[in-house]
Amino acid sequence: MRPQLVIVGAGPRGTGLLERIAANAPELYAGSGLDIHLVDPHPPGAGRIWRAAQSPLLWMNSHAEDVTMFTDETVRMTGPVREGPTLHEWAGLDGRTFADRQIQGHYLRHVYDRAVADLPDGVTVHHHARRALRVSGPREGRQQVWLEGRPRPLLADLVVLALGHLDAELDEEQAELAGYADAHGLVHLPPDFTADSDLSAVRPGEPVLVRGFGLAFVDLMVLLTEGRGGRYDGDTYIPSGQEPVLYVGSRRGVPYHSKIGYDWTGERPPLPRFLGPAEIDGLLARPDGFDFRQDVWPLVVKELGFAHYHRLCTVHPERTAVAWRDFEEKYAAAESDAEVRALVAAAVPDPADRLDLAALDRPLDGVRYGSHEEFQDGLREYVEADLGRRHDPEYSADLAVFLGLLSVYGQLVRLGNIGTWWHGFFSYLASGPPGPRLRQMLALSRAGVLRFVGAGMTVTAADGVFRAAADTVPGFTVEARTLVEARLPEPTLGRARDALLRALHADGAVETDGGLLAVDPADGRILGGDGRPHPRRFALGPFTDSRTPGAFTRPRTGGPAFRQNDATARAALAFLRTLTEQAAA
Repeated sequence: MRPQLVIVGAGPRGTGLLERIAANAPELYAGSGLDIHLVDPHPPGAGRIWRAAQSPLLWMNSHAEDVTMFTDETVRMTGPVREGPTLHEWAGLDGRTFADRQIQGHYLRHVYDRAVADLPDGVTVHHHARRALRVSGPREGRQQVWLEGRPRPLLADLVVLALGHLDAELDEEQAELAGYADAHGLVHLPPDFTADSDLSAVRPGEPVLVRGFGLAFVDLMVLLTEGRGGRYDGDTYIPSGQEPVLYVGSRRGVPYHSKIGYDWTGERPPLPRFLGPAEIDGLLARPDGFDFRQDVWPLVVKELGFAHYHRLCTVHPERTAVAWRDFEEKYAAAESDAEVRALVAAAVPDPADRLDLAALDRPLDGVRYGSHEEFQDGLREYVEADLGRRHDPEYSADLAVFLGLLSVYGQLVRLGNIGTWWHGFFSYLASGPPGPRLRQMLALSRAGVLRFVGAGMTVTAADGVFRAAADTVPGFTVEARTLVEARLPEPTLGRARDALLRALHADGAVETDGGLLAVDPADGRILGGDGRPHPRRFALGPFTDSRTPGAFTRPRTGGPAFRQNDATARAALAFLRTLTEQAAA
């Protein structure tokens, strides 16, 4: 019988894996037949998140020139580089455009079609537009992948789960709020991919509490304003009258930092410097393991500081008091935060030129306003300042930190289970909305359609309403009959609605402290309760503890997802080749 490979999930991650299979097959699997089964109810390439059937008002949050699905010479992998067009090259767009998601979906379909065309003769792809319900089978034998609506399973010599973003059951607090809403005729919209949310229950003119200030909120904001007929005239928003009044807050109380709005010029910081393969090897070799905050975070801080001050000293030397070589020598020798702070205070006169990660992460910590209206003015000023800085190349050290974040993420994926905090910090600092979206946010605020609640936002349910408060404005509260949880569901194994993952969990797959599926960081094999990698089951994506910044990335930044895809593709092909050799013997 021909070997059978089943890939559950045909979105960007499954498509990226297929591209790596096509690239590596001539070396590892030439001349042998193979059936590849893609299982996904949504179209191959785009999958659920990037499907064409969504509002054209929803954008990507990256410039079109910063999106690629193809490898280049910066990806540290064993397989061959197969270069291809970026989104802007393929679509004929200005590279600085923030393309809508429909265009990205078409690009992903192109990548998928090209990958299929590049497969060797004898390798055939079958798409099953169904949901996978569970995987069964002996550890050393063929697996069975059971599909919705089919009485017989797909037989698989190997299974790869590339499920992408998943729905989740409500956590305890959300369930209580949802129950209160049902009992009192209120509206509670749980965490969701915003394009899938039913917003028809959100009434025009009514106050709506929104918990979450990231990219899911931006989509919600667009669909409830422009999506209801409003429009922008320059920096002024012209309401349609169908909008609600959005009261938004979060733990930080501020939106994610704006995308940087200028291009890189000159020398890149020589990364990695303080957190590279040698340091990761050392952490992995520790017999008692490592603690992220104590052992890893100091290396992250030093790496990001190195990127920042390399750029500042080499490109903006007039704003420093020492030459780069002198600074670098002392920076490398510094063994404590106090030594680094003293060095920076002496070498960088303007505090605005110093890297303060704590202040960047929690800008409203300890900040208090006397009234709700004062806070509206204060947060608009904060957003204006963020936009100004992130679009001014005089602060190009910020872009160097962004490159440092990409480098760090590429290293950290090798560590496996480091918890979920790092991913949130990275997204807030490096994966925020396009600048134009923040300008729209300001216009909506001035028009009274958007109101800011503050940091440490809490929501309670009593007296037949939801009530929100925050630390930033002591004494202020706002009541509403509608609460929206504006964030993606947490990809925890135990609360996943996906039947396949729930079955894996019940069958003993390891769940990390952060609720993610534990996999071998070397090639993505799923780990069992005994710590052994499963020989026939792999997993890639945000529900695993080897999650990456995304399935696609900026060109020439080393894309850790590409490296993972390559390692999994090679491991799968080598395993399947061995099976065919054994069968022929």
